[in-house]
Amino acid sequence: MVLSPFFILISFLIKITSPGPVFFLQKRMGKGGYTFKLIKFRSMHVNPVEEINEFTPGDDTRITKFGKILRRTKIDELPELINVFSGDMSLVGPRPEVPKYRHVYVRKFEPILSLRPGITDLASIKYRDEERLLAKSPNPDQVYRNEILPDKLQLVLKYMDNISFKTDLKIIFLTLMRLFNAENSITERD
Repeated sequence: MVLSPFFILISFLIKITSPGPVFFLQKRMGKGGYTFKLIKFRSMHVNPVEEINEFTPGDDTRITKFGKILRRTKIDELPELINVFSGDMSLVGPRPEVPKYRHVYVRKFEPILSLRPGITDLASIKYRDEERLLAKSPNPDQVYRNEILPDKLQLVLKYMDNISFKTDLKIIFLTLMRLFNAENSITERD
């Protein structure tokens, strides 16, 4: 309710800057491995052809001008609060992954799927600029699968070993700091 005027404003700006729906829905894995539709503000031009890539690295030409602002500020992720209220997600927990990656690291994913996914976690803080990192690679999917995803899974396992209200508050605080300070990043001792 508090954010509804802001949601209306963002929705209006999306509609006047590019044709298409306001929201982008994507299938993600939830607790127990069931899938749900993750809700984000749409930041890309609508493409009638189904895209192969599950993520969009860097300055992809499909990203709208307003979409670049939404992604840089992470405002595109605010509708995930709807997923929180519907019970699919929580504020803090492992970021929900697309189903195609579940089978890449089965043993690491199984314990992680015992948790409700979240809007933020240690991996989202560390990989705040993941799109730019992937944009530098000739094969973003391979870099994600072989370098970033294993590290993200390790960070979630680390979180699982230290789950507490205090840890969640710390992650929320670090997330807010990271949003307002692009140079602030997670360190190994965090």
